Amino acid sequence: MEIATQLALFLANRPGALIDVCDLLAKEKINIYAISTSDTIDHSVVRIVVNQPRKALDLFEEYGTLVVENEVLMIDGSNRPGSLASIANTLAKNNINIEYAYCATSPGAKKGLLILRPSNVTKALKVLNTKSSK
Repeated sequence: MEIATQLALFLANRPGALIDVCDLLAKEKINIYAISTSDTIDHSVVRIVVNQPRKALDLFEEYGTLVVENEVLMIDGSNRPGSLASIANTLAKNNINIEYAYCATSPGAKKGLLILRPSNVTKALKVLNTKSSK
């Protein structure tokens, strides 16, 4: 579990917009660890966690893409029923709100990757680490 930098990109909601992002990252050998998209009528918000966030941020800004940087928790956790419930319960008991989360895992995988945006990233990391060390 670690604090990671997430980049939120605001793109035109049109075919090919995501290709431009992925091609740029691939060309610069920047790996995507996690990605989530949400759309509105006229734009999409693409949230990504990459291995070189500073380099990616500079590239996107250089190309005129509106991008916002946030801290999130990147949690490599067990792929079993109740894992997310346990995390949510621990955070709620410590008055930490989950603003949003996204994750994925294949059905047979032992672990999955959860990206979590808590209301207080530092406090969330501390309470979750305290719970996991017990």
